[in-house]
Amino acid sequence: MLSRTADHLFWMSRYTERAENTARMLDVNYQTSLLPQSAAVAQVGWQGLLSISELMPRYTEKHGEIDPQRVMTFMVMDESNPSSIVSCLKAARENARAVRGSLTTEAWETQNQTWLEVNRMIRAGEFERDPGQFFEWVKFRSHLSRGVTVGTMLMDEALHFMRLGTFLERADNTARLVDVKFHAVQSDFFGAASEKDLEYDFYHWSAILRSVSGFEIYRKVYRDVIKPERVADLLILRADMPRSLHASLNEVVSNLAMVANDQSSETLRRAGKLRADLQYGDIDEILSNGLHAFLTQFLDRVNELGARISRDFLIPATA
Repeated sequence: MLSRTADHLFWMSRYTERAENTARMLDVNYQTSLLPQSAAVAQVGWQGLLSISELMPRYTEKHGEIDPQRVMTFMVMDESNPSSIVSCLKAARENARAVRGSLTTEAWETQNQTWLEVNRMIRAGEFERDPGQFFEWVKFRSHLSRGVTVGTMLMDEALHFMRLGTFLERADNTARLVDVKFHAVQSDFFGAASEKDLEYDFYHWSAILRSVSGFEIYRKVYRDVIKPERVADLLILRADMPRSLHASLNEVVSNLAMVANDQSSETLRRAGKLRADLQYGDIDEILSNGLHAFLTQFLDRVNELGARISRDFLIPATA
């Protein structure tokens, strides 16, 4: 496969997944902001959202003080923000258009229709009227895109590069979400909490689980009250949790193996080593050594993997 084609397919899937993850993070913040809480706590939530996406400098330069409505507008429809939902859906559609011949009609039409529809919805003011409904729509379109891709594409290199993009992006986003959200309530791990704190914590952790479609899964797996260490275990180490770091790395490794070439053996080795660290990891050990340090190192390794994949497969070789 031409490296240019692989590049477009890889980034089409990454941008689609990024739009979904941005919608998930905005939705959890929006839902949490509706709970009774102090202005300072609410501020930390919106600040954390910008930190997850490394957009704090860009936002403050443009808008100054953190305001919930401005943050949502910046993250949803600001085309000067490359990580906004509209920017991601536009980039996904442009990458799909560039390799129209490598996609099935259904896969192309799903991407194209998503882009046309999001523009119509924003012009009609549907986002402002009901943000929660808009975020659900973005998630649904991402699910549809993945389902159509798996259901209609030939199981060849094109599909493997798309899956590679999806799960590398998912690993990155889940790690950022866990890092920022746990950091915001780090005190929960230590000392006694008041009844009011415990009530807030329940809604906080429930919201985090719902943001990764993990609330029902948590109940099924642990059959217990929501505990921070178990939320961490579910989102980091459980291979049967679809949006966990472990599950994402399983997909990255298997798809990387399917497209392996003469120069990718070291990339595959590093991906396998990162997967093994999750496969044989222990949540108590991770928490005692420092969750933030673990996730920071994980993100560095995922970013390095992305750079190596680009070098091995996606950047056209010079003659």
